[in-house]
Amino acid sequence: MNPPRRLGWALLWLAGLLVVGGLVGQRLELSGDLRKFMPSAQTPAQKLLIEELGEGPGARLLLVALSGEAPATLAAQSHALREALAARPQFALVANGADGALEAIPEQLRPYRYLLSPTLDRQRFDADFLGGELAERVQDLGSPAAGLVEPLLAADPTLETLRLAEAWQPRDSPQRLHGVWFDRAGSEALLVIETRAAGFDPNAQQRAVDAIRAAFQRVRGDSDSELTLTGPGAFSVEIGGRTRREAGFIGTLDSLVFVLILTLAYRSFKAPLLAGLPLASGGLAGLGAVALGFADGVHGITVAFGFTLIGVAQDYPIHLLSHQRAGLSPWASVRSLWPTLGTGVAATCIAYLTFLVSGVEGLEQLAVFTIVGLGTAALATRFVLPALIDPVTPDEVGRDPAESPRLAAVWQLLARCPRVRPALYGAGAVLALLTALLMPGEFWQNDLSRLTPVPPGALARDAQLRTELGAPDVRYLIALEGADVESVLQDSEALQPVLENLRAAGLIGGFDLAARYLPSAALQRARQARLPASTELHRALDAAVADSPFRSNAFNAFTTDVARARAAAPLTLDDLRGTPLGARVGGLLLQRDGRATALVSLSGLTDPPLLARLVQQHGAQLLDLKDASESLVAAYRERVLWSLALASLLLAATVWFALRAPRRVLRVLAPMALTTVLVLAVLRGLGVELNLFHLVALILAAGLGLDYALFFDHAGEDRAEQLRTLHAVIVCSLTTLLVFSLLALSSIPVLRAIGGTVALGVACNFVLAVLIARQPAAAAPRQ
Repeated sequence: MNPPRRLGWALLWLAGLLVVGGLVGQRLELSGDLRKFMPSAQTPAQKLLIEELGEGPGARLLLVALSGEAPATLAAQSHALREALAARPQFALVANGADGALEAIPEQLRPYRYLLSPTLDRQRFDADFLGGELAERVQDLGSPAAGLVEPLLAADPTLETLRLAEAWQPRDSPQRLHGVWFDRAGSEALLVIETRAAGFDPNAQQRAVDAIRAAFQRVRGDSDSELTLTGPGAFSVEIGGRTRREAGFIGTLDSLVFVLILTLAYRSFKAPLLAGLPLASGGLAGLGAVALGFADGVHGITVAFGFTLIGVAQDYPIHLLSHQRAGLSPWASVRSLWPTLGTGVAATCIAYLTFLVSGVEGLEQLAVFTIVGLGTAALATRFVLPALIDPVTPDEVGRDPAESPRLAAVWQLLARCPRVRPALYGAGAVLALLTALLMPGEFWQNDLSRLTPVPPGALARDAQLRTELGAPDVRYLIALEGADVESVLQDSEALQPVLENLRAAGLIGGFDLAARYLPSAALQRARQARLPASTELHRALDAAVADSPFRSNAFNAFTTDVARARAAAPLTLDDLRGTPLGARVGGLLLQRDGRATALVSLSGLTDPPLLARLVQQHGAQLLDLKDASESLVAAYRERVLWSLALASLLLAATVWFALRAPRRVLRVLAPMALTTVLVLAVLRGLGVELNLFHLVALILAAGLGLDYALFFDHAGEDRAEQLRTLHAVIVCSLTTLLVFSLLALSSIPVLRAIGGTVALGVACNFVLAVLIARQPAAAAPRQ
C-alpha cells in the first residue's frame, strides 16, 4: 500500500468515527442524576438526600431581583414578568406579592375552599356570621378593592378564596410597594419562581433560566433595569456554562498542543492523525458500551471521568511511532511491543474490574467505559494502525529516534544520574506517606460546596435575597414519616402549632408544610360536618341578606358550592396533580415504597440543635442535608478506596504474571507507587484537602507511570531501544504534562484538582521511571 492510500484509509477511519460519533451523540441519553454516583443511603437524611436530590422545595426555587429603575417602573415590570412566566408549564409557582395567587386554586377546586380554609374550625355559617361578612362586602365594594372582590362575591361572599390565597403566600413576605414585593430599601422588586424540574437537572434548569431571561428582555424594553437571578438551579446553569466554556477552550488548546508536539516529534503531519485515531475509537467504543449496558442512560460524570482515564491510551500509538526504524516493518514493530503494551493494558483493565463490584452504578459505568475504551484503543493500535504507518526506508534520515544526536545527549545526561536503590526509594515512600498523613488540617474534603466555582459574591447575593424573601433554607428540613399520606398530614397538623410558637419565639424565621395547602382527610371531614345543610344555609342567608342591600337570589352560586363541598369526597394529592397547588404540595409530600414523608421547609434557623430536640419530642426529625451529603461523600470515598486497594493487588499480580522476575516487577511498580505517595505528600504539604477528583487523577497518573516503567524495562540494556523508549516517553509525558497543566490553571475547582494532580504525577513518574526502571547500558542479563 502506497503512502497516499494509507493516508486515504486513515482519513476514511476518521470520517467513520465522525459519522458514528454524530449518530451516538444524537441518540445518547446523558443523565445528570447524582444518585447514581452515591452508595446506598443508611440514615433518614441520607435516604431523603438520595431519593429527592435536588427536588426539595428549596432546591427548586429561583430568586429574582429587578433593579436599576424607579420603583413604579420596576413594579410594572414585575407584574409583566410574572404574567409572562406564570403561563409557562415549566414553572410551578411565580410569586411577586400580587394577588395573582388566586390562580393557585383552579376553578374545579373552588368548592373545596371550605374544606381547605380554617374558617370553619372556629366559626359556623350562621345568620350572624354571614350578616357580618355581607356588611364587610358592602364596604369592600366602595373601596379600591372592589375590582378584586366583585367577581368573587356571588359564589364566595365570605371571601374564602382570598383568605386561602393570602395564607398561601410565602411566610415572612417582604414589604409591598405598588402591589408587589420589594426589598427593605425599596430599590429592588423581588420575585420567587419555583420550577417543576429538580434543582440539579441541568437541562431543565437551563431552559427555565433561558425562559426567564428572554421574558425579562421583552418586559425590560428600553429601560435601564437589570435582572439578578440566583438559586441552586441558576448556579447549576452557571457552573455548567463556565465548565463547558473553560473545558472547550482548554480542549482546543490541548488539541493544538497535541498536533504541534507530534508533528515536531515525528516530522510528519500524519502523526497527530494516526496517534489520535485509536484514542477516539476507544472513547466512542466505551461510550457505546455504557449506553448499551445501562438502560437509564450514560451519566455525565461517567463521560467526563471516562475520557480522562482513557487518556493513557494516547500513549499506545506514540510508542509504536517512536519504535519505527529501517529494516523493521510497522507490523513487526508492533509485534515486538505488544507483550509490553498488552501487559500495561491488561493490568489497567483488570484493576478497573474492581469498580464493577463496588455496588455503585456510576462506578460500574466508569469501569465499563474505561475497560472497553482502553481495550479498543490497544486493539486498534495492534491490529489496524500498523497498516496505515509508512515503513521506514534505509535512505530516510531522522525517522529512527535512535539516530538522533540530541536524544543521545539527553540519554547520556540521564545515564549519569545514579539509579535509586530499593532501600532508598522504600525510605522515601515511607517519609512521603508520613508527611501526607501527619500534615495539619483535614486530609479529606467532604464539603461539596467547597468545589463550587460560583463566585463568593454570587453566593452572598443569594443569601441576601433569601433573607429578603424569607426563602427556605436548602440545608435543613423537618421530616415526618408515616405509613401513608393521611398519617403524615395529621402529624403535620399536630406539629403546626408548635412551629408557630417556635416562629414567635424567634427560633425559626418561617416554615412551610404540605398541611397548609392540603389538610388531612380527617380535618376536611370535620369541616364538612360544620357546613350547614341546604335548608339551614338558605334560612341563615335569607336573614343575612334582609339586613343588606343585596338581593335574596344573588348568592345562588354560593349555596351550590356549599352543597357540593358537603357531598364531596375529601381532596387528595391525586386531585391536585397538574395544578400549581399540586406542584407545591408535591414537593413537600413524598411517597416511596408504600411509605410517606411530609417535609417542612425552614428559613431563619438560629439554633438547629435546640430545634432538633424540640421537634423530636413531637415525632419529627430535623434533617441536616449538608451533614448527610458529607457522610455520603465519605461512604462513597470508602468504596472507591477499597476498590483501588483491590485494584492495586490485581495490577501487581498481572505485572508479576507477565514479568515473572522479582527485580523487574519491583522496578516496574516502584515508580508508580512512589509517585502516588509523593503526589499525596506534596498536595498535603500545600494544604490541599483531597477529594474524589484527586483520586481519579491519581488513578490516571498511576496508569501513566506503569506505562513509562514497563517500556523502560522493555528496552533492557539495548541502547538503541533505550533511545526509542526515551523518545516515546518524552513525547507521551510532554503532551500529557502540557494538557493537564492547562487544566491546573482553570478557575473550576474540579478541573484544577484533576489537572494539578496529573501534571505533578506525570513529572514524578517520568523522573522516577528514569531513575528506577531504566537499566544501564552494560546491565547484566535480566533475572
